[in-house]
Amino acid sequence: MPARPELIRPDDAATAAAMGRAMSALTALLVALGEGSHQFSIVAERTNDTVVTAVLSLSAGASPLRVEHTEEGYLRFFALLTFALEYSTIRRAVLVATTADEPFPRACGWTVRDGWLHPMDRRELQEALTPCPDVTAPLRLAYPAPALYHPDEPTEENAHE
Repeated sequence: MPARPELIRPDDAATAAAMGRAMSALTALLVALGEGSHQFSIVAERTNDTVVTAVLSLSAGASPLRVEHTEEGYLRFFALLTFALEYSTIRRAVLVATTADEPFPRACGWTVRDGWLHPMDRRELQEALTPCPDVTAPLRLAYPAPALYHPDEPTEENAHE
């Protein structure tokens, strides 16, 4: 008997839908966070008891969007976000956004539930921001994460149609 259960590959339609949500989530994150240099860190616990992480740094502003990672780094982040939003192979996932501000970086976070990113409560965020023992990490000021526009939910404008 294997030590870890095997991952069951989701069907293509579910993966395609999750890829669309991942692109929408990245767009919503950038709109919500605004201009600046942002680092997105995602940690996911898979259903086979492994933990997977990915980091993506982006700069948004008056100039075109700048991705500060290799293509492989971007694809790793996007794939992990996609499978977290698809959620058949992910048990739990957290995404933390750190914005480079002076004198301290600011951070907010979301948990993945029901195929979308939902703002974390303060206690969850503090746990996610606390560095592991013997790890040097910069102090980050925590703030409540904004709710992200979900393209599949009705807005006030189209709720009455």
